Amino acid sequence: MKLIVGLGNPGREYQNTRHNIGFLTIDAFAEKIGCPIRQSKFSGLYGECFIHGEKVILLKPQSYINLSGEVIHQYVNYFNISIDDILIIHDDLDLPLGNFRIKKKGSSAGHNGLKNIELHLKTQEYKRIKIGISNDKTIDTKDYVLGHLSKEDNQVLNTVIDTIMLVLDDYFILPFDTLISKYNTKNKK
Repeated sequence: MKLIVGLGNPGREYQNTRHNIGFLTIDAFAEKIGCPIRQSKFSGLYGECFIHGEKVILLKPQSYINLSGEVIHQYVNYFNISIDDILIIHDDLDLPLGNFRIKKKGSSAGHNGLKNIELHLKTQEYKRIKIGISNDKTIDTKDYVLGHLSKEDNQVLNTVIDTIMLVLDDYFILPFDTLISKYNTKNKK
């Protein structure tokens, strides 16, 4: 069983913000594969489906992003999911807008949602897709990540999300190291 988590904040005021790129991506994937995220458990919205014969849970934690680890930990325990079968999709300030990076493990790099996941899973060794949102150093970080995406930013991110749909398709059929080499080399800038 695999758990794919999109990070974001619940509520209308956060819908089109940089911090919610994980939600936007998981929603796009859920729509693409016909797996509605409508069920509720442990402060999370989720959908269950089968991909290539394997059960998959798509999860949007509904605690705020900084408490995502608590929700993920409950799903991992309840559904008995291996850390190796978790994939987290999240925003990344250190990557330019339009880029993404697939990683097998790594530090939180200051991302409070990832810090909370590490705290609750007791490891940094979970897979992730980091989606670049750039960083405007003239704006306080909190205000920047919670800022709304412009029309131009949305166009760039929609192109990235389209590519990530291909990554997610391949995630179920390729070894993870192959996935990394296939896609990470294509989006360097």
